[in-house]
Amino acid sequence: MENETVFQFNLTMYVNIGYYRYPAFVVCFLLFAIIVSANLVIILVISLERTLHEPMYVFIAFLSINSLFGSTGFFPRFLMDLLSDTHLISRPACFTQIYIIYTYGLYEMSILAIMAYDRYVAVCDPLHYHNKMTSRTVCKLAAFAWICPTFSVGLCLYLAIKLPLCGNNIEKIYCAMWNIAKLSCVTTVVNNIVGLVVATTEVILPLIYVLYTYFRIILVCRKSSSAFRSKVFQTCLPHTISFVTYSVSVICDVALSRINLEKLSPLYSIIVSLEFVMIPPLLNPLVYGLKLPEIRKNILKIFTRHALIISMFKGQVIQALCSSC
Repeated sequence: MENETVFQFNLTMYVNIGYYRYPAFVVCFLLFAIIVSANLVIILVISLERTLHEPMYVFIAFLSINSLFGSTGFFPRFLMDLLSDTHLISRPACFTQIYIIYTYGLYEMSILAIMAYDRYVAVCDPLHYHNKMTSRTVCKLAAFAWICPTFSVGLCLYLAIKLPLCGNNIEKIYCAMWNIAKLSCVTTVVNNIVGLVVATTEVILPLIYVLYTYFRIILVCRKSSSAFRSKVFQTCLPHTISFVTYSVSVICDVALSRINLEKLSPLYSIIVSLEFVMIPPLLNPLVYGLKLPEIRKNILKIFTRHALIISMFKGQVIQALCSSC
């Protein structure tokens, strides 16, 4: 194919697993259901409980919203491909998937960065925390976390759409910007420069900032009491787990795009590709729901309340049936 308009892309990383596709589909569908359910529980609990209407919990809700956004942009198409013999995706669907997955990735980093700022202020300047982390400040940080990645990915996607392509094979289980750029018939210098600028501003700088805030938090904890350190550890550990997990996932995904996949086993390549879009959305609600006592307590309270309502309803139904007999 030479300098032609590509109307469909072929996702070549899928391997023929025969009848194993059906159990794989069931496992992945259950995983998707768990991700959606767990993140919805976190969002509902934080929304319904007024005691959780604080910056830290609002940012956790943002993480869950982003997990739902990224998962719904990836899983439906992925589940279809598991059961399909061909893995062709139309040009509009491919670029839409790119936009959703890439904005999901940048949103995640932005939210983790503003969460790091929230923890930094809470630990290093606790007396002025409520003056600094006002509702107005939270709204500004939220706008920054959502708007900047939206325009950054939009610019990169616009440049990718304009590229004339000399092939349609994408060595991935989902569409990716770098893989499409490698199909270009012309130089991609402009795309590379813009991509580097976006990566620096949206990934590297937030990464450096998060590391800086934790360095300052560690310095403060070294001079504080053991009780204070224990409290800081309890509130910062979930964020640390989320940040490390996400960073490792991104590094693995970027490395996979830059190496020759023929040197790797197909199964390993698929697992590494799936890590970026599966592990953070699954891990975040579990970590925050289990590690933060306020969220855990309110989840148990809501479920207990609903269980009591259901049991009372069943009791009334049984009593009505018995009385009618």
